[in-house]
Amino acid sequence: MAKKSAKRNSNNPPEKVFRIGFITASVFGHEIETDEGPITVRSVNVQKRYKDGEDVKYTSSFNLAELPQAVRVLQMAQAYVERAEAEIILD
Repeated sequence: MAKKSAKRNSNNPPEKVFRIGFITASVFGHEIETDEGPITVRSVNVQKRYKDGEDVKYTSSFNLAELPQAVRVLQMAQAYVERAEAEIILD
């Protein structure tokens, strides 16, 4: 299946967000045009929210205690993407 072009929107909100504590995994869908027609492929962004004074900030850096939460939200996102992108082809 050859990819022709991708439609990307910088204002594209996540289609699903998984959160444990301050760690989130956000799933974004991107429509791709192929020879067989449009399909949606997904990407996952993982981040931690924290406060710096009064400002809320985000990082993709995790300490040892936060790694289990990061792993778990990524597992949840993986399961979601696998279900969403699974395709049954009948001959």
